[in-house]
Amino acid sequence: MNSRLLSNMSVNEDNQLEISGVNTVELANKYGTPLYVYDIALIRQKIEAFREAFARYEKRTQIAYASKAFSSLALYELLAEEDVSLDVVSGGELFLALQAKFPADRIHFHGNNKSFNELKEAVENKIGCVVVDNFVEIDMLNEVTSQLESQMDVLLRVTPGIGAHTHEYITTGQEDSKFGFDLGSGQVEEAIVKLNEMPNINVIGLHAHIGSQIFEVNGYEAVIEKLIDKAADWQERYGFHLNVLNVGGGFGIRYTEEDSPLPLKAYAEAIIQAVKKHASKKHIDLPDIWIEPGRSIVGEAGTSLYTVGTEKTVPGIRKYVSVDGGMADNIRPALYKAQYTGVLADQVEASAVETVSIAGKACESGDMLIWDLILPQPEQNSILAVFSTGAYGYSMASNYNRLPRPAIVFVDKGQDWLAVRRETYQDFLNLEISRHDQFEK
Repeated sequence: MNSRLLSNMSVNEDNQLEISGVNTVELANKYGTPLYVYDIALIRQKIEAFREAFARYEKRTQIAYASKAFSSLALYELLAEEDVSLDVVSGGELFLALQAKFPADRIHFHGNNKSFNELKEAVENKIGCVVVDNFVEIDMLNEVTSQLESQMDVLLRVTPGIGAHTHEYITTGQEDSKFGFDLGSGQVEEAIVKLNEMPNINVIGLHAHIGSQIFEVNGYEAVIEKLIDKAADWQERYGFHLNVLNVGGGFGIRYTEEDSPLPLKAYAEAIIQAVKKHASKKHIDLPDIWIEPGRSIVGEAGTSLYTVGTEKTVPGIRKYVSVDGGMADNIRPALYKAQYTGVLADQVEASAVETVSIAGKACESGDMLIWDLILPQPEQNSILAVFSTGAYGYSMASNYNRLPRPAIVFVDKGQDWLAVRRETYQDFLNLEISRHDQFEK
C-alpha cells in the first residue's frame, strides 16, 4: 500500500482512495471540489487515545478541544457527545458552541483581546472558565461580574519564557509574545494580588502554551517545573492554590512521511511525571491537569479533495499542476511554509512517474500547496487528495479572489453526510449593499 496513506485510508479494487470506507472520487463527484472530508471515527479515536494516555494520573484531567483548529456546528455536537471540554477564542466560536447545545460549564474562553461584550456573554452564559490574558481584561471581567452579580473561575495565562522548537509564528511561550502575563517581570504576582481583591473572580490555576506541532517533551517538562516552583512560592506569599495546571496543546501530528510525532502516551507520561515530581519536591498538592489539543484531534482526520486543471512545464526547472483550490482553503503553506503530501485519489497505486508542483488557483505566485510531489501522470479532471488538512484549513479559509469557501463532508463507517454547505456566488451578495439602492432611498 502507498506509504503516504494514513491508518484510516484504503484503496479499493478500482485503485481509488477510500476514507473510512467511503470512496473519495465519488465524494468529489457528489459534492464538488474543493472539498474537506473529515473522518469522524478517527476524531473519536484521537479523543479516546488522549483519555487513555492520561488515565493513570491520580487527580482529574480535562481534555479541552482547541476549536480554533476547526469549528462547525456538527463538530461541536460531536464533541458534546464525547464529553470533552471546549476552548473558544472569540464570541463567534462561543455563539456557535452554544447553538450546538454544547454544555456551557465545559467551555473555556481564551484570547488576548477579549471585548467587554464577549466577556459579558461568557459570564451571562455561565461558562466554565475564562483564561485571563492581561490586566485590562481583569478590570473588564471584574466590572462584568460585579454588574451581573455572578462568579467566574479563571486561569492566569502565563508567558513562561520557554518556547517550542517550531516555526516562529506558532511559538507562543517565549517572553516576547502578545499572549499572557510575563513570568520573569513579576506580572503574574501582580495579577494574583489584584484578583485576590475581587470577590466575584476565583483564580483556580495557571495556563501556559509553548507552541504548536511539537515533537519533543522537554518544553512541557521545563514549563511545568517553572510554574510549580513559582506556584509553591505564591502559595506561601499570597495564599495562592494551584488547583489546575493547564499545559496547553501543541502535540505534533504527521503531515508528511518525514514527520515523526511522539505517541500520545509519551507526551502524557512526561507531563504526569513532571507534575508529580515537582509538586512533591515543593510539598504542594497535586493539581488537576488540563490539556488543549486541537490539531492533534482533527488534523489527520481531515483530507482535502481538489480537481486537477491546467498545467505548465518550465523546461529543466519544474512542472506546475494547478488545482481548483489553494491558499483560499489552506493558507498554511503560504503563511509559514507548511508541508503536505497526497495522492491522486483516482489512481492511488499507479506507478509514480514524475515530480510535480501543486499550484493553487489564487492570483498569487506564493499560492503553492506542495512544491515537490511524486505522482503518476496527472490528467485534467483527476482528483488530488491532500492529507492531514483537518486543522487550520477551513478555520482560516477566505474568499480571496472571490473564491467560495468549500463544503465540508463527514464520513464514518461507509456513510457520508454534508456538515457545511459550499458557499455560492449568491452568498457573496448577502452582506453587500449596492450604492444605487442607497441613492434611490
